[in-house]
Amino acid sequence: MNAKKHVNHSALSLLALIAVVFILYILKPFIVPILFAIILSVMVFPLQRFLEKKWRCNRLFATLTCVIALIFLVGLVFFLISSRLMYFMDNSELYSQKLGELFQKSVNSLEHTFNIGNNRLFSQQDLKAENIIKANLDKIVILLTESSSIISDLVLIPIYVFFFLYYRAFFRTFIYKAFKSKSKSFINNVLNRIYEIQQNYLLGLITVIFIVGCLNSLGLLALGIGNPFFFGFLAAFLLLIPYIGVIIGSLLPAIIALATKDSAWYAIGVIGVFGFIQFLEGNFITPKVTGSKVSVNAFVAISSLVLFSMLWGITGMILALPITATLKILFDSTPGYEAYGFLIGEPVDKHLQSRARLRLKKWKSLRKAKYS
Repeated sequence: MNAKKHVNHSALSLLALIAVVFILYILKPFIVPILFAIILSVMVFPLQRFLEKKWRCNRLFATLTCVIALIFLVGLVFFLISSRLMYFMDNSELYSQKLGELFQKSVNSLEHTFNIGNNRLFSQQDLKAENIIKANLDKIVILLTESSSIISDLVLIPIYVFFFLYYRAFFRTFIYKAFKSKSKSFINNVLNRIYEIQQNYLLGLITVIFIVGCLNSLGLLALGIGNPFFFGFLAAFLLLIPYIGVIIGSLLPAIIALATKDSAWYAIGVIGVFGFIQFLEGNFITPKVTGSKVSVNAFVAISSLVLFSMLWGITGMILALPITATLKILFDSTPGYEAYGFLIGEPVDKHLQSRARLRLKKWKSLRKAKYS
């Protein structure tokens, strides 16, 4: 009887999981802006609290100030990035011509080396910007279609941020009423932990972006690549997409190095510099800056990136780690789900050592206790 009940419970849990994934996929245009708004609300809430407590501003004025500051900051970042990208688009013909010449030289060299014959895989005409646009017209149409949803998100997210900040006490009361079986102190503790981990993630991410942006810029400056600070901080900004963002960020300056320098070694140097800085970021900078507060192990982090990218695309990759860190807190605080919270967290030393080493360590501690 107990086995049958367990099977029924497992089947219901599986159906519930499938239903949740289906709902998250179908309601992506509604859910993703709300999640971004929650994260941005956490980011600007210290300013809101400062205005309300230190300057004695009423909540409406403080909320409007925070939203306007957020819009200005995001708009400034987009303006700086788009203006520089437009500059490179204006010079795309020059870059494509130089890349075409380099490509032809490489093909000719290979043909001469391996005695393939004078077969042209690509012509100079194929590398022109207008021909690339014509060949990928369908992809550009899809991009323009998706950009309309991005524009709508840019309108909705500030509205959501406003209400999350202005109605925060109202939403907290709703959570109290929705979970009547839990005490207010327990709910407050969970909410505070979620807020702290999100704030720690955001502040740590901003600090890491600044440090990595400076290192990238110095590396490009040493190589003599044009616009080093733009490319350096653009690649650092793409750290929002963990593990993959640095690869995307290194491609553009590497291509520019191929087009503007006499040797391909400059492009290899760009990729090498960015790879070395990524190694420093993953093994030294991020652990020192964020510490152990965002305790998600590497296996779960990579798995969440894959799953959320399948679910929501690039936006899912950006949201993967904050959502996973929040799920860990919820699992740790929910009876019966502690094992899942344990699985998401970082393993301790005893989980990374062999049994023989653990027995030796235990024997040494017992011997020390015996003779002390």
